[in-house]
Amino acid sequence: MKKLWLSLCIFLLLIAGPAVAEDKTTLVVGVSSDIHTLDPGVSSDNYDWRQIYPCYDRLVKYKVVNGEGSTEVEPQAAESWTVSDDGTVWTFTIRQGITFNDGTPLDAEAVKFAFNRTLTIGKGPADNIGAIESMTVIDPYTLEIKLKNAYGPFLQTLATDGASIVNPNVMQHEKDGDLAQAWLAENTDGSGPFTLTEWTRGQRAVLEAKPDYWGGAPNIDTAIVRFMSESADRRMALERGDIDIAENILVDQIPALEKNPDIVVKRFPSQLVEYVYINCQKPALSDKRVRQALNYAIDYQGIIDYVLQGNGVQMRGPIPKGMWGHKEDLFQYSLNVAKAKELLKEAGAEGLSLTLIYSDRRAAWEQIATVMQSNFRDIGVELNLELMANPTLRDRVDKGDFELCLGAWSPDFADPYMFMNFWFESDKWGLPGNRSFYKNEEVDTLVKKAAVLSDQAERVKLYNEAQEIIMEDAPYIFLYQVQTIVPMRKNVTGYVYNPMLESMYNFETIAK
Repeated sequence: MKKLWLSLCIFLLLIAGPAVAEDKTTLVVGVSSDIHTLDPGVSSDNYDWRQIYPCYDRLVKYKVVNGEGSTEVEPQAAESWTVSDDGTVWTFTIRQGITFNDGTPLDAEAVKFAFNRTLTIGKGPADNIGAIESMTVIDPYTLEIKLKNAYGPFLQTLATDGASIVNPNVMQHEKDGDLAQAWLAENTDGSGPFTLTEWTRGQRAVLEAKPDYWGGAPNIDTAIVRFMSESADRRMALERGDIDIAENILVDQIPALEKNPDIVVKRFPSQLVEYVYINCQKPALSDKRVRQALNYAIDYQGIIDYVLQGNGVQMRGPIPKGMWGHKEDLFQYSLNVAKAKELLKEAGAEGLSLTLIYSDRRAAWEQIATVMQSNFRDIGVELNLELMANPTLRDRVDKGDFELCLGAWSPDFADPYMFMNFWFESDKWGLPGNRSFYKNEEVDTLVKKAAVLSDQAERVKLYNEAQEIIMEDAPYIFLYQVQTIVPMRKNVTGYVYNPMLESMYNFETIAK
């Protein structure tokens, strides 16, 4: 009888299966979207990169400082590097001892192959390393990269998707000259801390840790990514303990999670910013005192508290918090009706009537437009609202056919160039980035000089000087950075959010 009872218990344990989220060596993440492709030379989608990024090394990686993600980079597969005085030739010393899954060494030839493959495919990831003109293997572990011209952000681009180092032996899977795209769409072949071992469409992806990873064995053995399209399903799975981390939970579902003693809700400022373009070429807006008045009219905190339900932080200047070059003591506009009225009176612009255009791209913009209309009314400015389809809005912005426009921006790589040069260079008017049609010769000189320097401290100094002028000129209304909300079980430790790696996880250092 005892044997029968023991056998029954064993049978029940076997059919019950493991409680995955409770297994200390397995981390389960519930996400909203399935994978499209796993090829690092093809995909520009963060949802793909969630699985791709842990499977590959890059020459550099984003730093973690005091447990927090940074937009600064440090060596990864590259041990060190030098740059020529003119900023056009970069020489990388590759770390020895790194191997791909099949034992092939990651050397200078492998890096050259991976970059050439991405550039030859010519899709989204190629844009980030498009400054490369040529590459020369000096010796097995030294690679010289020549740029088309000096480019300050180059090092930061090497931490992006397109700079992932793919095993040259992947070419054994090439078919009809596709550079193994068909095979890499469903497989990984890198030297990173994880290897993808399963992808069941619509259900899950499984990443297995490499205990012999050159950078140290990951804290977990397995990461499981479950594809769960509904926010409510992810929330309930987190509450039950079926998953350890939930992604993209709707804001109105967050309060319930915050009351759960088994769950921790963390908030991080992302690099996605939303702001208002002020068309400086329009006669009514050409006086900076008028633009300053509009900046003083906005109830920034009210928008964050009531429209975003607290899911944002006010911008302090053009470089967002979390991006190197952000100036924490930079002047920041705040609601000041009296000051706004005074500036309008000085400029002879009382009784002003303006039009704000915005699209249906973001649900919150309708409410923000209405708040702005009320705020402007308080300073004696009539604001007309014009909603339109996003393609129509983009066409009008490119032509400069607007006065005020609500917009959003997020950087492609971790460099203030994405904000300071795109937004303020006078030769980038319109959709390229300078959507306020702003022109200041001193700012032009400062940001263009910063773009071709390699010394980060010197670049920050130049960008800081430019920011002081910009805040005085007020070509935009800097509204807020959107926050990323990450709910997780309280036993999850070591999670690091990086604003440049949205929807990606540091699986190698997370523990339970």
